[in-house]
Amino acid sequence: MLQEIKIDAKNKILGRVATQIASLLRGKDLVDFVPYKIPDRKIIIENTDKIKFSGQKTEQKIYYRYTGYPGGIKQEKLADLMKRDYKEVMKKAVNRMLPNNKLRKEMMKNLIIS
Repeated sequence: MLQEIKIDAKNKILGRVATQIASLLRGKDLVDFVPYKIPDRKIIIENTDKIKFSGQKTEQKIYYRYTGYPGGIKQEKLADLMKRDYKEVMKKAVNRMLPNNKLRKEMMKNLIIS
């Protein structure tokens, strides 16, 4: 039985919503929680473009990625990433709160950002 959970992110702080979603994706709220199983549920996040940030994170938080080449580190501020793709901000926040194991990719498939 597939369970759908809808979360409205309007006027909520990014980190608090992301921790709630990560916990739901793992199934920690269920009675029969075991760390090696993924629950049969989809998490749907709405209004991610209207999310709030605490402090001055939009100008101070920087996302880094490495191309693999010498001198190939790229950086992007949170404000620029929000302008380019606001769904990616939520996806990165939730992804980095999940455990770094083989189930992470499978859990992220159950996340729908609209």
